[in-house]
Parts: sequence; structure tokens; C-alpha cells
Amino acid sequence: MQTAFQIGRDDNVATALTELHIGAVKLNADAGLSDLSAIETIPVGHKIALRDIAEGEKIIKYSVVIGEATQPIKQGSWVHLHCMKSCYDERSSHLDIHTGAPTDIEYK
Repeated sequence: MQTAFQIGRDDNVATALTELHIGAVKLNADAGLSDLSAIETIPVGHKIALRDIAEGEKIIKYSVVIGEATQPIKQGSWVHLHCMKSCYDERSSHLDIHTGAPTDIEYK
């Protein structure tokens, strides 16, 4: 069974406890939210959107703002550096999510 854990009641993301594939996800949470569906593959330990998140909206995990959406994010989507920027690590807002290389440097 695919599972994710919502840490805080006001979180708008949950953490994948297993690799999530398209389909039903069981939420282990005390927040009273119903289960949801993943709309793409999400690696274990990464975030899944619990609801639609607008561009510029804060990403909340641990009941704390951890970043900001850089584009609209659909409920059930993978939430990572391709669609958000961290408010703790300025470098994360311009790193390639696959290679970790800075995207603001022109390579020749």
C-alpha cells in the first residue's frame, strides 16, 4: 500500500513513506484529511501536495513554512525543487533536480 504522512494539521504537503505511483495514497495523519491520489511518481521521502497550491503560495511542512511555490502545483503532485524554492537554502532555487548542478551558470 502506498502511504504518506502529514506531520502538521496545517501542512499543505505530506511526506511519501513509500515510493508513490499514480493512484490511491493512504494518509497517516491526525489532521482528519481523507486519502488522496498521486498523479505522478513521487520518490520515497519526498513531498506530495495535499491540495492545489498556487504560484507564490507558501509550502508548509512540520507546521512551518519551508518554501514557496514557483508555479501552480496540483493536488497529488510531487513537490520538490522543480516547482518550489526553499526558504532555508537560497541555492536550492536554481539547482537542477536531477544533477544538482546550478542552472544559473552558462556551461560552454
